[in-house]
Amino acid sequence: MVDSSPEEIQLDESERDAFLDRVDTGVLSLSTPGGEAPHSVPVSFGYNAARTVFYFRIADLPPERKGELDGRAVTFVTYGTDEAIGGYVSVVAQGSLERTTDEETATEALKGLEGVTIPFVDIFGERPADIDFSFYRLVPEGLTGRKEATTGL
Repeated sequence: MVDSSPEEIQLDESERDAFLDRVDTGVLSLSTPGGEAPHSVPVSFGYNAARTVFYFRIADLPPERKGELDGRAVTFVTYGTDEAIGGYVSVVAQGSLERTTDEETATEALKGLEGVTIPFVDIFGERPADIDFSFYRLVPEGLTGRKEATTGL
């Protein structure tokens, strides 16, 4: 068996950014109080590599469904197989969500959204055009990427 060093399984910045440019869905896990399990939801996203910022279009649901999102600690995971990188890839980002409609962040967020495409994913049982959405961004405090290693199995 051939062991892979940590450097061999870590995505470098260019691999990470290229992968994030090719995928557009993942799982957003929202922190919860006490010992409750995180609230995890599938989401579509856009990524601005120049700013290292993720953008999300999140359905406005009643607060009792998922709670307040602005300032909430989250972990975001996206993954898949990537032929350009050569196998299975995953990226994990951790930080806090920021609502992009706040006056303080609106101008910067709009600049960051330039060139970012967030697909509509129809998982609501209603037409996406009939649902109100808000935009949030995640400037990661932690960002890691891993790729499949060749272990000689």
